Amino acid sequence: MRPLKQVIHKALPSVLAPSQQIAHKLNLPFLAAPFAAKDVADSDTQPSIDSINSIDNVDNVFTKLLRGTRRLPARLQATLLTQIFSRIVPYVGTSGVFYDSITPNQVVVSLHNKRKVQNHIGTVHAVAVTLLAETATGFILALNLPSDRVLLVKSYAINFYRPLKKGQIAAVATLTDEQRQYILDTPKGELQVPCVIEDRNSDSDRDPISVEMTWAWLPKAELEGRRQGKKAAA
Repeated sequence: MRPLKQVIHKALPSVLAPSQQIAHKLNLPFLAAPFAAKDVADSDTQPSIDSINSIDNVDNVFTKLLRGTRRLPARLQATLLTQIFSRIVPYVGTSGVFYDSITPNQVVVSLHNKRKVQNHIGTVHAVAVTLLAETATGFILALNLPSDRVLLVKSYAINFYRPLKKGQIAAVATLTDEQRQYILDTPKGELQVPCVIEDRNSDSDRDPISVEMTWAWLPKAELEGRRQGKKAAA
């Protein structure tokens, strides 16, 4: 088996290019700092399970990222993608969100209950939970959205039933094959993405939080037309 350092450097060119495209489209800085083998946790030896799920029917910068890392061990792929997206969206990186797994049908992101994401009583801050849910649901939709459309969060509702006091929490966003096809076939639409918040270190049978995240999308040409119309009116 090749050393991790060699695997990382071989994967970088195909991973960084689409990452820079995303940052450019969002008008965000992209710090292409080198990755080091020491940054990678103990990696699984098998290829990532994500490669089994087809992403070939959608072509956008996110699917290009997955294709560029799909043959890496699962843990290494997750670590690389986490570092990349942390540079594209700095707030996600600052909060410590980790991309556990990414497939066209399911995205799982997690967050450790550490001091920097806690509120004044030592539980996970409501904003941190919202960020986790927004990241999971937004990413799974972006992964399935053709490149000629733009994604916007429309509304969300979060209900808290018990505090998240310790350990790790995760957001699991899912799409059925029928929902994925609807996204492909609908140039302008909206969808409430199912999202479950897991309290991984709790022995309680009661769900801690319920989340409803609704996203909308429309053609980029339409959005650009609106912007041009506003400029002309001004």
